[in-house]
Formats: sequence, structure tokens, C-alpha cells
Amino acid sequence: MSEIVTVNGDDFAGSGRLDGLTINVSLKGNADYSALDAVEMLLTRAHAEAQRAGTKETVVDLRQLEFMNSSCFQSFVAWINDINELAEGQRYKVKFLSNPNLHWQKRSLHSLRSFAVELVTIVETQ
Repeated sequence: MSEIVTVNGDDFAGSGRLDGLTINVSLKGNADYSALDAVEMLLTRAHAEAQRAGTKETVVDLRQLEFMNSSCFQSFVAWINDINELAEGQRYKVKFLSNPNLHWQKRSLHSLRSFAVELVTIVETQ
């Protein structure tokens, strides 16, 4: 497993790692406005590495992410849109691991899935 990027803030941490043909992204804490640059950098680097490595899936672990504001959420919408705009053979799937105890995740991720049903899956797990 090789590290792609690690970002840390006062109340937010995120990392991306390449494991074979899967990228694993993990977010923890609060993705509020102060974390926006870190979230965007994390997703940009994960996307670039996915294209470079020929990734078939990216797993995004949100189970320890307590909060995400609309600006950070928009970064995920833009990322999914970027994946969708790739040539069909270059697109990769995105699996979100969500915490069923964090109700904002269910609502927000459902909206994201509706945006790209063929790319996004959601798995609730603790």
C-alpha cells in the first residue's frame, strides 16, 4: 500500500492510499469551511492517481467524519462529475462507507448517489 496524500487540520484529517488497483480515502473529524482546501487537494490527488494507476474503485471511508458542510460536499459532487466525464474505459467506481448513526451522511450520500447511480455505491457500516 502506498500513500498518495495526507492532510491534517485543527479538526479534520484525511488520507489517500493506493492498494493494488483500489484507492482508499479516509476522512475524520469535521469537514467545515476551514477544511475545504484539504478536501479538494485530497480528492484531486486521488483522482489523478486513479487515472495514473488505472484504478477500478475508490473506497471513501466517512465513518469517522462527524460533519461536512455544503462547500466540502460540493467538492465531492465536482469529483464525481470529473469521473463521469472520463472516457468510459477510464471511469472508476466510488464506494462510500458511511456511519448509520450520523444522519447527515444518509441524506447527503443518497443525493450524491442519485447524481451518479452507475458510479456510486453506499455501504452503511460501523
